[in-house]
Amino acid sequence: MKKSSYVPLWCKSNYSFLEGASHPEELVSQGVFWELPALAITDRHGVYGLVRAHQRNLELGEQMKLLCGAQVTLEGECSSLVLVAQNTRGWKNLCRLLTLGARDSKKGESRISLRDIVENHEGLLALWGGEGSSLYGDDETLWRSEGEALVESFGDRFYAHLARHHLYSQVRTEPRAEARAAHFGLSTVAGREVLYHSKARRRLQDVVTCIRHGVPLEEAGKKLKPNSDFGLLTAREFEFLFRDKPEALKLTLEFAERCSFKLSSLSYRYPSEVGLGRESSSERLWTLALEGAEKRYPEGIPQVVIEQLKREHHQVTKLDYVGYFLTMYEIVQYCQEQDILCQGRGSAANSLLCFCLGITAVDPIQMGLLFERFLSEERAEPPDIDLDIAHQDREKVILWVYERYGRERAAMVCNVIRYRPRSALREVGKVLKVELPVIERLAKLMSGFSSSLELKALEAAGIDDISKHHKTFLELVEEILGFPRHLSIHPGGFLLGADPICELVPIENGAKEGRTVIQWDKYDIESLGFFKVDLLGLGALSHLHRVFKLLKKHRGVKLSMETLPVDDPATYSMLCQGDSVGVFQVESRAQMAMLPVLKPQCFYDLVIQVGIVRPGPITGGMVNPYLRRRCGEEDVEFPHECLVPILEKTLGIPIFQEQVM
Repeated sequence: MKKSSYVPLWCKSNYSFLEGASHPEELVSQGVFWELPALAITDRHGVYGLVRAHQRNLELGEQMKLLCGAQVTLEGECSSLVLVAQNTRGWKNLCRLLTLGARDSKKGESRISLRDIVENHEGLLALWGGEGSSLYGDDETLWRSEGEALVESFGDRFYAHLARHHLYSQVRTEPRAEARAAHFGLSTVAGREVLYHSKARRRLQDVVTCIRHGVPLEEAGKKLKPNSDFGLLTAREFEFLFRDKPEALKLTLEFAERCSFKLSSLSYRYPSEVGLGRESSSERLWTLALEGAEKRYPEGIPQVVIEQLKREHHQVTKLDYVGYFLTMYEIVQYCQEQDILCQGRGSAANSLLCFCLGITAVDPIQMGLLFERFLSEERAEPPDIDLDIAHQDREKVILWVYERYGRERAAMVCNVIRYRPRSALREVGKVLKVELPVIERLAKLMSGFSSSLELKALEAAGIDDISKHHKTFLELVEEILGFPRHLSIHPGGFLLGADPICELVPIENGAKEGRTVIQWDKYDIESLGFFKVDLLGLGALSHLHRVFKLLKKHRGVKLSMETLPVDDPATYSMLCQGDSVGVFQVESRAQMAMLPVLKPQCFYDLVIQVGIVRPGPITGGMVNPYLRRRCGEEDVEFPHECLVPILEKTLGIPIFQEQVM
């Protein structure tokens, strides 16, 4: 690590939710550009943005050490403390503390007791100081009681944090803080609260502060920071700021040197439930697969099925995904016991193992599906089984998963709600008191915009009058697009762990009673190599389940997902007319328009029907050539004879991902 520099130890990104004004990726990129040796991301009450910071650091070749921490608020007097993970033990304790603080507070808030910090201090470095800290406050009793408890617990891992922002109040509070630090014999480290990577973001920081407090800009007063000295500094700027405190400056480097924890060192283990007796999890999975195969093939298991099962079981065991398959089997079994209709969705249908375990109902051998589409060692991607559940019963299954694995080992994945054009216009407009007709006009014009806003595009749309008179407003709207606004819950994604999840990532309360949610979304956990269980509600399954019951009750016909006929003429006649309103997978306008053209006559035609009306085949120019060949208007040709077995069913046109693979 570079010695002739400094380390910013108190940086809050926009994942401090309406406090920081820069993405974590921007803070990391700026730190690398300025050749800082390290940088700490310490968002308020959580580690929400750390994975993104970690990923950007990896992309930039890890030229800089990333320190992982959080700013916490102590309950009672609401004093603050910055905690940074020194090692893996420290990370576990940080996550557990953040979980304790969030679970005992209202949604969006966190208060941690001093007792909890004292009991979970191992592996953590603590910074005591800055705005909101008792080290700077007026309460004599508070700083003494806090200081005594924390010094006794942390020892030399407890630092006084000397934060400078060119504020007049610091002329009075800094000497006081230094005297109190000296009272406890604390080392004093130089720093500042960083809320943005560039001073240009100061305007946006004011705006998000107003949004957080629900006040217009002109009425915000002391809720706003008094100057723009809350940005990231170059080494030269920081050295000049603390030119009278060379030892405090040097301590930032020593502080960073003490931290060895990296997010990539996290060890995630999926629950690997052991079967009966001495049977291992892998052996249990093989036993269940064979039992399922006997049910699927009552006239005898074909040899090709045995061979494929062996191959898939070997791959699943080798990649250590056995527990995942056992979990999905358990959930499906529970659904069957409770008479809840469920069905595996997507590429899981390519797996014979899933078919035999009852997770899916399509025979991949009969359909000629490629297992590698679902799971491949070369792609190094975890399996992803989406389990659709009859809509009205999904909540029951979710609560059972919580009960089965316990709140310590099961939590739902979060979904980060971000600013899109409409919400950005509305909330920034309130802060700046922009006229409502202007906001509504802009919102209507920008309804087709997804995540970016171009002033030139607005001018081209014929609203020069708005773009000229509200240029600052539009610039701020553009800056805030993509910023996280708050957390919600993923529709059905669970993160399960063999070890307590709260030592891997903090858990907090969801808006819905009885739901607990982790602080990372599906993209975060995927990038770290974790994988989730998806339990999704599907209205189509609810309809099917009702129909099955009605047929059994009134006609004595017993149907299931496995025994549904695939060759019913009346069904195909209806589909050929485009009469598919409310029919799952073929109910969109595009699908209804394609049905009379393609005229499906068998199940595989339906597979093509669903697969061809997708962005890949459409943008790749595959649709019209296939239709011409199907109608006999074009000869069926193959690029090479070796591709005939692969492309024969689709008339020489690659439509499916399996074919490309």
